[in-house]
Amino acid sequence: MRPVVERLLSRGAGPGDRNRDRERDRGLSTVEVVILAPVMILFILVLVAFGQLVDGRGALDGAARDAARSGSLQRDEGSAMAEAQKAADADLADVCSGPVSVTKTSAGFADADLFTVEVSCQVRGLAMLGLDVPTRLTSSFTSPLDPFKRKA
Repeated sequence: MRPVVERLLSRGAGPGDRNRDRERDRGLSTVEVVILAPVMILFILVLVAFGQLVDGRGALDGAARDAARSGSLQRDEGSAMAEAQKAADADLADVCSGPVSVTKTSAGFADADLFTVEVSCQVRGLAMLGLDVPTRLTSSFTSPLDPFKRKA
């Protein structure tokens, strides 16, 4: 403790200098909070927005899987697409901000072995921050056609 005091006194710093330093620093933490608080809030909002995009991607992949599976269990192409659309709409009701698009990408239905659908929709995400970044996500899935359901 003694050498520290001697060092301070040798530099010419006395007890009055410490009070002046405290007065000069007064209010500095308030300025730091005012500057950093909006930056931190924006950072948290960006994390939430990207989290919604990741959640939307997972939900879209699941909806494509469910749509392909429910469509592959039907006897004809019309009912297969209707059931695929119903399954995708049910899965993505609270994820997408617009209509859900289901498109069959596999060739044929009667003589085919696989049923492939592509599901896409506009996912909420960066729009909550006011950024006009296109967030239309697309996912596809293939399911084998059920040979026992198709024979009538």
